Amino acid sequence: MKQIVFAWINVLQTLLRVLPFPCRTGLRRIGNPTRDSPVLLTCNFRLTVERVQRALEGVDCYLLVANSRGVNVWCAATGGLLTNHDVISVLKTSGIETLVDHRQLILPQLAATGIEGNVVVNKTGWKVLWGPIDARAIPAFLEGGLRKTVAMRTVTFPWPQRLEMAVAWAFPISVVAGLLILPFWRRAIPSLVGLIWGMSLLMFLGFPLYRRYLRTRSSNVGFVFFDFGQWGLALLLWSSFVVGVASVAFATGSFSWPLIVRWALVSLVMTVVLSIDLTGSTPVYKSDLHKDRLLQIVLDTQRCKGVALCEQVCPTNVFAVDHHRHLAALASPERCVQCGACLVQCPFDALSFQDPKGDQITPAIVRRFKLNLLGHRLEKQPKPVRRADESGQAT
Repeated sequence: MKQIVFAWINVLQTLLRVLPFPCRTGLRRIGNPTRDSPVLLTCNFRLTVERVQRALEGVDCYLLVANSRGVNVWCAATGGLLTNHDVISVLKTSGIETLVDHRQLILPQLAATGIEGNVVVNKTGWKVLWGPIDARAIPAFLEGGLRKTVAMRTVTFPWPQRLEMAVAWAFPISVVAGLLILPFWRRAIPSLVGLIWGMSLLMFLGFPLYRRYLRTRSSNVGFVFFDFGQWGLALLLWSSFVVGVASVAFATGSFSWPLIVRWALVSLVMTVVLSIDLTGSTPVYKSDLHKDRLLQIVLDTQRCKGVALCEQVCPTNVFAVDHHRHLAALASPERCVQCGACLVQCPFDALSFQDPKGDQITPAIVRRFKLNLLGHRLEKQPKPVRRADESGQAT
């Protein structure tokens, strides 16, 4: 039964990935935890919780589910929906402090864009550690003495994730498109749905073939439909489809200019919709709709003390830390996806962003103002910590 439920949740929430799916927050026991068992935290996006619990099968631990408004860890933390205040709240209301003798909390690495580790430590006394990016690596992380390998802290975009993103785009777009043409072109719905799913699968599964052509920080243009790079791969995809339709029409004797023009317009719209934010749909590039993609990471070596938090939270291995000299270096700044995790976590404010005009975006700005879907930084007001009374009810 558990396998069936897990499969159903995976299918449903992958089809509707664009929508939040909240689940119950609070404490969950995994296996048979003791007073020495590790304490981990995740968001309350139900699919994430289910996958984390599945990854932790065979591990005795406690799992805290913090309120992220039903949004996944990275998006919630970046957008101000999962913050240090939510972590403090679940620590105070879950009763975990009475169940363990230690005060060590393992947070998901991708939450480092919004959860301020120092604030959690100062307000709760709990030491914060940053766990692996992929939940499936947590058992190895625990067995390895809470040390992360480079692979554990590096974000990737393997084919299963690309397939999920293709489905997450194709399903809602095909539903909306089908409803729009239903009143006046009903017989074209199966072909249109096939077009949408085919283009979406081709775009995401073929990502490794064209990713080197993707343009990210090379342009000041803020809203680009065909921003697949200088070769215009999206435009090439669209024109190839139009040629294919014309060829099939010729071969079947059904060629007509109205038919070709109609499908050309429909496929053009679908290409625009599917490629409008391709980079933002991947974990390895910044959205082309966000001005932050033009920012460059800057390191002040005079302030740096080499505590290596930047290395621990960076999802693309931008940093290299010399632990003998206690100094970090920007080993691969071109890999930076401007997530801001390193700025948020550095206790010495040794890192900042610089825009194309040379203006500085300080850590204080990144901590205070969070990104919305369009890439605009908005202030998020701290939420009051909900405490539990003697009956266990949150107040």
